[in-house]
Amino acid sequence: MNRELTEAVSKGKLLVAMPKLNDPNFRQTVILLCEYGPDGALGVVLNRPTEMAVSMLMEGFQHVVGEKKVYAGGPVARNGMLILCRSTETPYDSHCVFDGVFVPKDLEKIKVDGALGESGEVRCYLGYAGWSPGQLEDELADGAWSIMPSDATLVFDADPTFLWGQMMRKLGDRWAFYATMPVDLSLN
Repeated sequence: MNRELTEAVSKGKLLVAMPKLNDPNFRQTVILLCEYGPDGALGVVLNRPTEMAVSMLMEGFQHVVGEKKVYAGGPVARNGMLILCRSTETPYDSHCVFDGVFVPKDLEKIKVDGALGESGEVRCYLGYAGWSPGQLEDELADGAWSIMPSDATLVFDADPTFLWGQMMRKLGDRWAFYATMPVDLSLN
């Protein structure tokens, strides 16, 4: 595997599905890597909101600002929920993905009014994307994904409907053409 490639991938980076990736679980997705290391990788799909309201699955988030819909985070453990938080104040005992974005280990602390500070937000994901050791590196070498930097604005503020196209345009002129490609190619 290319040394530059393995150095480029890390938690907090985005994986942008390239047009050749036809797996319906990942076609035209943008994934935030929440964990990456010798044991594999874990991330959540940022651009697959569902119609399900967070309130249908969890109570107690009335004091926390954030997306009111649950997102489909990936094909692994779809009955489990992973929550991303954005805050200038990182709560104790949380997993930092990158500066200002973290995964809480104790949801009860997040539900407390003011626990995330005035700027705190949450986004809830059912399931996640996971890779065994070496699997993501193989997919990267095959050209299935492009690695891009992330920031809290892309994770929490970008319109999920346009996020994949936005990332394709950022990859440059060669890929900008794909930004308008429909998810279902039979619609072409």
